[in-house]
Amino acid sequence: MKKGFAMALCAGLLSCIIISFKADIGMRITGSHSVDSLGACQGISYQQGRFFLYGDREVGVIREYKLQGDSLVINGREMKLTLNDTDVINHPTGIAFNGGSTVFIGNSIRLNKEGTLWRAVIHAVNWIGLQKTGTLDGNIINTIEDDACIQGTRPEFIKHKGKWYVATADYGGKSNEVRLYDAEKLLKARKTSEKGVLVKKFTCSPWVQNLHWMEDKGILVLIQNQIEGRRWRFTYLDFAKSLKSGREEVIKVVDIDRGDELEGFTFSGNDKTGIAVSSPRKNNVNMMEVGW
Repeated sequence: MKKGFAMALCAGLLSCIIISFKADIGMRITGSHSVDSLGACQGISYQQGRFFLYGDREVGVIREYKLQGDSLVINGREMKLTLNDTDVINHPTGIAFNGGSTVFIGNSIRLNKEGTLWRAVIHAVNWIGLQKTGTLDGNIINTIEDDACIQGTRPEFIKHKGKWYVATADYGGKSNEVRLYDAEKLLKARKTSEKGVLVKKFTCSPWVQNLHWMEDKGILVLIQNQIEGRRWRFTYLDFAKSLKSGREEVIKVVDIDRGDELEGFTFSGNDKTGIAVSSPRKNNVNMMEVGW
């Protein structure tokens, strides 16, 4: 009995330690600088030592950067999201990359000023081809209407129980959801409302600009605004618990005292340093330190 009680007590204490550790997440900006030629920056994707920033210039654009010291500098590659010289992905909102040759790029288009009508499209793109040619010509694999969305789309790859999914979320003041799409079925679908594409969903807090998946920790980070279009918020979710309960299960909410529009965030090869991007033309790249 004493041995069993001691083991139970140790397990309980360990659980408390893990919970306390997870709940004690801190973030701070350590430096800011400006990158140009993006229009309003809409997000950032870290891929095997390279950083891809995307924005809504005169056409949708993706530019490749490298980390030099404590700043991002252009690495020479620019991709215009055009097809036959026509702007196709004019407002890119998310690049889902999992190391393969195909990425999913979101395009969220507000159809009225109230934000109640949206057209959301997810494009499956030959990522290697896009980087080689610099345009979408010959590189669009499929175009999917994200009609299961409520307010826009922002795709991010998630590996859950050994299977790849594409997660996305809404941007709005109410009725927000994180939705999980079967990646293989999404690749062949015409609409996300087709049978079997949407696998799971859960409700989440407002103003989600982008998503970031931390596979090693099972954490999904909601990259948010505190109010519409302003102020920074990062919400760390227990992804498995959120799927099970049908609502966001929050580990920690971190608010940053910045008044502009946070658009994207990625860790830069480890879980201690990251980069946040915002929509203004100046100080739109922000180096961050993350404490666990």
